[in-house]
Formats: sequence, structure tokens, C-alpha cells
Amino acid sequence: MAGTSPHPMSPQDCLVALMVAISASDEDIRTAELVKIQSAVNMLPVFASYDIDRVNRISQIVFDLFEQEDGLDALFGLIREDLPERLFETAYALACDVAAADGSLTESELRLLEEIRYELNIDRLHAAAIERGARARHMV
Repeated sequence: MAGTSPHPMSPQDCLVALMVAISASDEDIRTAELVKIQSAVNMLPVFASYDIDRVNRISQIVFDLFEQEDGLDALFGLIREDLPERLFETAYALACDVAAADGSLTESELRLLEEIRYELNIDRLHAAAIERGARARHMV
């Protein structure tokens, strides 16, 4: 699948795809997670010139991939192809924020976060700091 798309994903598309993937990983996309994705796209500098209408298109790509047997591998292939390394920690931080948004982490969300850490080669110490920040921001 990677490399065959006539319209490669932008780095921002990749960030949105990972946020949608973590939200959909437990097959229960919660309102708090959707609000977190929307606010990230609306507020963060990395999305300053991003067309918000692309969120639905990218979400559909993620849902379609998740219906395939090797969909997660295909998603990571796209991410590796189109996300610059300088945004790897940003991607992990956004995924952690979306996972923490509803106040609980499911086993499938934890597994996907682990996979994202591995695929993006996030240093364990950096990952722990990012996770701690997400936990602190979402404490009730």
C-alpha cells in the first residue's frame, strides 16, 4: 500500500491518523477523544495551515486500514513514509493525549502506544516523560 497513493499524506495527516488510530484502537471512539483530536488540530502550531476538512478523510483511511488484516502495518508504513523524524515525539505525545482524554487506558490503547513507541523509535526515557505529561494534563 505504501508508495502507491497518488496523494501522499502530509506530516499533519500522519499526526491525525495516529490520533484517530489510538482512539479507534479499543473499538469505542469516545467524545472526549474526538474533542481532544479537534482541539489539537485547532490549537497546535504544527496544524496552523492544516485543512480541518481533511480530518474526516484521514479518519476514513484509518478505519479502512483497521478493517484489513495487516492494516496496522500498512498504517505504520504510511507514517514512516510521510512523517518527518522531527515530529516523532510530537506524534507520540498527541497519541498519549488522545488515549488519556477519556480518563482511562484500555489494554488495546496501551498495546498501540507501545507499538507507536517502537515504530517511531521513541527513547524509553522520553516516552516516560511524555506519558507522565499526558497523565498530569488529564488528571481529575
